[in-house]
Amino acid sequence: MRRTFPAFLSERMGFFILLALSAVTFSSCAPTALPHRAAKGHPHEEVKPGEGLDQRHKAYSYFTMAALEETRTHHKEALAYLKKAIENDPDSVFLKRKMIGYLKTLKDYRGAIEEAKRLVQEDPQDIQNILLLADAYALSGDDEGAIREYQRALDMNPDLRRVRLVLTNVLIKNSKFEMALSHLDRLLQDDPHLLIAHYYRGRIHLERGNFPEAEKAYLEALKLNERMEAALFDLGALYQMKRDHLKAMETYEKLLSYYPFNMAARERLINIYYKLGRKKLAEQQMEEMRKRSKPGSPGRQALGLIYLQHGKIEESIKELEMIVSAWPKDDKSRYYLAMAYEEKEDDDKALLHFKKIDPGSKYFINAQLHIAYILNVQERQEEAKEVLQKALSTDPKKVEAYLMLSSIYEDQKEYDRAISVIKQGLEQDEKNIDLMYRLGVIFDRKGEKDLSMEHMKRILEIDPDHADALNYIGYTYAEQGIRLNEALEMIKRALKRKPNSGYIIDSLGWVYFKKGLYKEAREALEKAYTLVPNDPTISEHLGDLYHMMKDYHRSLDMYRKAMSLKHPEQEKISEKIEKVKRLIGP
Repeated sequence: MRRTFPAFLSERMGFFILLALSAVTFSSCAPTALPHRAAKGHPHEEVKPGEGLDQRHKAYSYFTMAALEETRTHHKEALAYLKKAIENDPDSVFLKRKMIGYLKTLKDYRGAIEEAKRLVQEDPQDIQNILLLADAYALSGDDEGAIREYQRALDMNPDLRRVRLVLTNVLIKNSKFEMALSHLDRLLQDDPHLLIAHYYRGRIHLERGNFPEAEKAYLEALKLNERMEAALFDLGALYQMKRDHLKAMETYEKLLSYYPFNMAARERLINIYYKLGRKKLAEQQMEEMRKRSKPGSPGRQALGLIYLQHGKIEESIKELEMIVSAWPKDDKSRYYLAMAYEEKEDDDKALLHFKKIDPGSKYFINAQLHIAYILNVQERQEEAKEVLQKALSTDPKKVEAYLMLSSIYEDQKEYDRAISVIKQGLEQDEKNIDLMYRLGVIFDRKGEKDLSMEHMKRILEIDPDHADALNYIGYTYAEQGIRLNEALEMIKRALKRKPNSGYIIDSLGWVYFKKGLYKEAREALEKAYTLVPNDPTISEHLGDLYHMMKDYHRSLDMYRKAMSLKHPEQEKISEKIEKVKRLIGP
C-alpha cells in the first residue's frame, strides 16, 4: 500500500502538512509522495523520520516534523528537526530562512544574525536575505547594524515603503533626526497622504522642541484620520509642554471621546483640570477611572498615584492597598503606598511597606532612603546609618544616600565623619555640585571658613550661576563687612535663579543693612521673614534692623522669636534682649 505520510501522524494534521510541504522550495523537484517503507515487520509499525528515504525526502520528513512541533509551540524541538532538514538539503534557501525565523522566536538573535549573514554572503543581491539580517539586528538591539542593512536594501530598491518606514523608526529611536526626516520627505513625495509619515514628522519635531512644526505635522495626520490615538496623545503632550492647558484639555477630551479606556490620557486630563482650578471635573474623571477598571487591578495604580499627588491620602491608600494585596510583587504600587502612609504620618505602616520592596527592584534604593529618613525622624540614628550604608553598598553612586548619611553625622556634630562620607561620594562623582556644596557647608559648621569658601568658589567654576554658592559667598562677605558691592552683585545673581528664596532675600537685606541702606534692608528682611517665619537667624537680622531704627519693641519681639526658635547662639541673643530691655526702660 502506498502511503504519503508516516502512520504516527494524525489525520487532522494532514491538510496542514500538505500546505507546509507545498510551500517548500527545495533545490530540485521532489516526488509528490514518499515511497512505501520496504522493511520487515508489522505493516502499521511506526516510521522514523527520514528512514529509508533519499536526501531530499529526508528533508521533507524532517521539515514535516519541525512544522508539527511548531504547532505544539515546541520551538526547540522544531529547530532541531529543521537543522536536520537543512543537513539533508543544504541548498534550500527556504529552510535556512525558516531557521532564522525559529531562532528569532527563541530569542537567539545572535544566532539569527549569523545565519542571515551566511545567506547574504551566498547571495548578496537577494533583498529578502538582507532584510532578514536587518530585522535580526533590530531585534538584538544592534540599531547601527539594522540601519546599515535597511539602507543597503533601499539602495538596491528605493521603492520599499515598509522598509523606509521601519528604518525611519529606528533612526528616530537613535536621535538621527535629519536622516529620518530625509526618508520621510521621500515617502511624502511619493504619497502626500501617508498618515504614518506625517505622524513621524510630528514625533521628530516634538523631540527637537520645534513645537510649530510638530503641531503642523500632527494636525496633518489628524486631517487624514481624526481618530488617530497616538497623534492626539502626542498633540496633547505638545500643548502641555507649551503650557497651553486649554488646548491640551480639549485634545485629551477629544481623545477620550474615542478611546475612553486610555488611562494615561485621562490621568493627564485630571492634572490639567487641577491646574485650571476645575476640581469638580478632575473628580469626575477620577470617578470614570474607577468605573472603567476593576478594584485592585494594576490599571487602578494610576488612580492611586493621582490621589496621592493631590493630597487625597485615604483614597490613595485604599486603591494601592487593594493592588498590593492582589499583586504582592508590584513594587511600584507598594512604594507609593508606603509614601502615602508616610504622608499620613503613619510611620510604622510606611516602614512596613518600604521594607517589603525587594533588593532587585528599581524602587529599592529610594525605599531605603525613605526608611533612613523615617528612622532619623524617630531619633533612631544608628539604625538609619546602617540602612544608608546598605543602600550605598548596593548603589555606590546614589548621591542622596551620601547627603543623608553626612547630614546625620553633621547633626551629631561628628563633622569629620560627615566630611569623610561626602568625600567618598566625590570619589564616585568628583564634580557633583550637590556634594561639593554640602562639603563646603560642613566645613563652615566645623569652623573652617577658608576651606568652606574654597569649595564654594570651585562650584562657581563649574556653574557660575549656582544660587546657593553665590548666596553663601555673598552672605559671608556681608557677615565680615567686606567686599559689600561684590556681595550685593552675587546675591542679586542668586535671586535670578531663586527669586522666591527667603534665605537669599535675607542675605540681600543683610548686605543692605551692612551698607547702611536701612529702607532697602527693611523691605528685604520683612519679605524674608514672611517667607520663612521660623528661621532664628532671619528673626535676629530683623531684630537688629529694628534696633538700628530705634523700633525697640519690634526689635525685642524679634529677638525673643529667635530665642524661642533655638538660635544656635543663645547667649548672644540673650544679651541683645537685655540690652533692648534697658533701652525700653521700666
